[in-house]
Amino acid sequence: MQPENSQLIRVDASSDSDVISVELSSRRTGMSFQRTRMSADRTLMSVIRTSLSLIGFGFTIFQVFKKLYEVQILKNSVAPRHFGESLVYLGIAMLLVGIGYHIVFMLGLRRERALLKRTGLLHAESQFPTSLTLLVALVLLGIGIIAIVAMVTGTGPLG
Repeated sequence: MQPENSQLIRVDASSDSDVISVELSSRRTGMSFQRTRMSADRTLMSVIRTSLSLIGFGFTIFQVFKKLYEVQILKNSVAPRHFGESLVYLGIAMLLVGIGYHIVFMLGLRRERALLKRTGLLHAESQFPTSLTLLVALVLLGIGIIAIVAMVTGTGPLG
């Protein structure tokens, strides 16, 4: 015996055991979607931490050797500067892949959730908002792109 319109039903002592079982299963499924979503956010946060480290270290190495060359402590700073640029490129690439994976995964999760809602197996009453972690990743991506442009061209806010 399934509810007619997939609305939240009140379960009490007089409820049919099949209805109770379906209701509890639906609630557990809804919570599993939230846990999966939070897990995807944690994965993206790991990508952000690693990318931030690569971009930060790369930019710092680039700037340190550039300054050492400018004050004529070093005669050549090409190799360390290229290494710094490479770290920033790697950080940006890793962030792009992580953002792409996150978006594809979350779209698939939303589709699966919508399908379960249409079939009445999930209430889908809880919110499924845009990921704040994804917004932070996009801001960091912008900062990384600004940094690499400044490093390569010597212009911009970080140049």
